[in-house]
Amino acid sequence: MKKIKLSNKAFSESVKIFPGGVNSPVRAFKNVNSLPVFIKSGKGSYIFDLDGNKYIDYIGSWGPMILGHANTSVIKSIEKVIKNSTSFGAPTLLETKLANLIKKNFPSIEKMRMTSSGTEATMSAIRLARGCTNRDKIVKFEGCYHGHVDSLLVNAGSGAATHGVPSSPGIPKDLIKHTYSLEYNNIEHVEKCFEKNGKNIACVIVEPIAGNMNCVIPDLKFIKKLRSLCNKYNSLLIFDEVMTGFRVSKGGAQEIYNIRPDITTLGKIVGGGMPVGVFGGKARYMDKLSPIGSIYHAGTLSGNPVAMTAGIKTIELLSKNKFHTNLENKTKKLMDGISNAAKEYDIDLVTTYSGGMFGFFFTKMKEIKNFTDVQSCNGKIFEKFFKIMLAKGIYFAPSMYEAGFISSKHSSEDINYTIDSARDAFLQISKLKL
Repeated sequence: MKKIKLSNKAFSESVKIFPGGVNSPVRAFKNVNSLPVFIKSGKGSYIFDLDGNKYIDYIGSWGPMILGHANTSVIKSIEKVIKNSTSFGAPTLLETKLANLIKKNFPSIEKMRMTSSGTEATMSAIRLARGCTNRDKIVKFEGCYHGHVDSLLVNAGSGAATHGVPSSPGIPKDLIKHTYSLEYNNIEHVEKCFEKNGKNIACVIVEPIAGNMNCVIPDLKFIKKLRSLCNKYNSLLIFDEVMTGFRVSKGGAQEIYNIRPDITTLGKIVGGGMPVGVFGGKARYMDKLSPIGSIYHAGTLSGNPVAMTAGIKTIELLSKNKFHTNLENKTKKLMDGISNAAKEYDIDLVTTYSGGMFGFFFTKMKEIKNFTDVQSCNGKIFEKFFKIMLAKGIYFAPSMYEAGFISSKHSSEDINYTIDSARDAFLQISKLKL
């Protein structure tokens, strides 16, 4: 068992000043009934806590660190540009350079705007869709997270075409009535909702590969139906690729499924670990934004030169030949290895992956299709598995509702050690009644 004395001490101090001791809920380890590990540094596929413990990191700052931690080229590029100042609040050539790299890989994005977070990007995309269509209603899917925006923090209602219910206090009821929250991968629900409300729906926003109810792969027919229904009812289709953009492929999930959304939101990898978000799409929609249009959007730190530089270098490096092929091969090896280890001890497990993104679910089901399926998984086994793996120096997401991530720096040795550790964990779990 690793000693985390200094992490526990740090948490006792942080809880006095931050709600729950953290600045983002999942970091609190509440879902695994434990206390968080405080990180001091990272290098490559590893992170190190305050007590000097070393962990193989399968979170990667929740996706951005696709090149591993403290990539030498990224760090050097940041060090060079930061000498000129950390911010200007004025245009720089770096913004255009990053935008052109994004546009090269995402043909659906003709024009774009930079933001400082994925939440800002989705919030702005929703406003843009409503302004372009002059409609108020939006469709989202239960289990998909698009940032802590009021109209998007909505759980499913009682039926396919009903309004949702707020998933957090502080959200006005008048706002909730404009949001339909439907079941992911359920074509019938979407069709019924559009049949009843299509003329009032401004947009559909969806994670084309879900990553916030763990990693849930979409039915291709479901994604295609969203595109055809939006076409039919003149609604806009928004792909939230904050997590999947440059992660599952250079062109995101829309490249894999060959579907062009009207608007795309990006984040995480496009900032190379710095706070960056992007929303963009067809020029005829984007040109409705201020200052040339009437739909307002602004941001003091949007296009921050340090963040732009980190994003530019990251995308340049991941654009090398076979980068994503090699990344997915690593992910497949990890998931196949863990899956086979579970079978050795009759542990019910379903695994999923796409590119450098993965998920595993302790369940008897053969596949996971939606949030209800995820909720039915065995949380007690997950908690035990997480704690055993953490003690062995393997850092998975501290919640069964979060996807995992691999970087280009994860070695065969890292993956083999993880699989061997999982095998030992399953041996221990098989002796328990969970």
